[in-house]
Amino acid sequence: MSASPEAACRTDETSSRAGAGDLTLYAAGSIGMGLWVTVPGLLLLYFLTRTLGVPAFLAGLTLLVPKLIDVVVHPLLGSLSDRQARRRRHRRALLRWGLLLAVAWIAMFSVPAGLTGASAALWVGCWCAAGNVLFACFQVPYLTTPSDLRIGYHERTRVFTFRMFFLTLGLLGAGVAAPALVASGSHGAYARMALLLAAALVGSQLVALAGVRRLTDRCGFQVPDERAHSALGDVLAAWRDRDFRALLLSYLFTGTTTHLFLAALPFYTEYVLHDRGLTAVLMGGFLVPATVAGPGWLWASRRIGKQRGLLLSQGAFVAGSLALLPGERLGVLVIIAVVVVMGAAFAGLQLLAFSMVPDAVAAAEARGSARAGAYTGVWTATEATGTALGPYAYSAALALGGFVSTTERHSHVQSHSAIVALLLGFTVVPAVLMTIAVAFQRRCALDRAAVP
Repeated sequence: MSASPEAACRTDETSSRAGAGDLTLYAAGSIGMGLWVTVPGLLLLYFLTRTLGVPAFLAGLTLLVPKLIDVVVHPLLGSLSDRQARRRRHRRALLRWGLLLAVAWIAMFSVPAGLTGASAALWVGCWCAAGNVLFACFQVPYLTTPSDLRIGYHERTRVFTFRMFFLTLGLLGAGVAAPALVASGSHGAYARMALLLAAALVGSQLVALAGVRRLTDRCGFQVPDERAHSALGDVLAAWRDRDFRALLLSYLFTGTTTHLFLAALPFYTEYVLHDRGLTAVLMGGFLVPATVAGPGWLWASRRIGKQRGLLLSQGAFVAGSLALLPGERLGVLVIIAVVVVMGAAFAGLQLLAFSMVPDAVAAAEARGSARAGAYTGVWTATEATGTALGPYAYSAALALGGFVSTTERHSHVQSHSAIVALLLGFTVVPAVLMTIAVAFQRRCALDRAAVP
């Protein structure tokens, strides 16, 4: 049976408290994570279909297949990270491999001249797969850090509040700057954008390495249990955890929804609002409130619990998705207002879901088994799957509607069915997906006292 929030809260009285400076260094690593999550999610599907001439369905597969590799890679890296932690009393060795991510990042957007269609899809897909593996090398041990620290229930949420702030800074910077840098739609513009943002990516990772070291020095490091586990055994142990499984499935549909939103936004602004310049505006409207809403969700979680807060943010995203269905008839100001609300909800979706993962690890530890890296590996594999399923679901909607892909030198007037498909894919489909996420989240009892 899961511990109640009240019982969990009492651990805060005797556990360590991280300093703001240490948390800032640690959380700065999320800027680079925000770049990797946002830019490919926002631009790759558009880049493939509107610049490289890749058919919509093939473009979706190009983004989906590399992520399927993550389903295997992330749990393996989680188990490897646990073994390294038992042997070395830290997880930083795997983090350092993630510094090579910038190489794959640059190559992914630097498609050689003359490659279009299937050949361009193969180039992008291969580098996307390499980047996903390198990103996992950084992401798995990085996100396991809060589970490693000797801190309590509310302090874990505080750690993720700092992380959420810097993550959304990365999302915001990338979401506004990247579309502006590739406004011309040319191959060269995408390559230059990747080079410019690569410096921020590497810099944030280097700062994060220092932050992880300082946090574990200050708050202590909980070494995973010494018993040998296979990667498959770790995955099965995490899956058998009923509350973690419900949280995991809920986040799968949540991540699918939010990444569908990112992938679909450029299509919505160009074909429904008839103004490509609004992509950066709406991304700003989405991510600015997400940046500042973290403390509000921290306050709410202390009063109503993480579970109720998460359900509230999911419900707001459902309502916001459906509210955008009328398109340009709403008017730009109303659309921006709706997107602002969705951005505030997005902060809750990220902060509260991620902060419940260490709660699940703590509950497992209380039952006699602590496998923080394994739980995080399964979690990040699920997150990676959602990042791929979102664009894939939207590309399937485009393909069903008869959307015609083009290269940078050509344009095409889309059919009425294509416009309807891309509109419904941006509004109704996310609402349905997030409703499924709500259904799974209501089964999670980690925050039992917060469930009606």
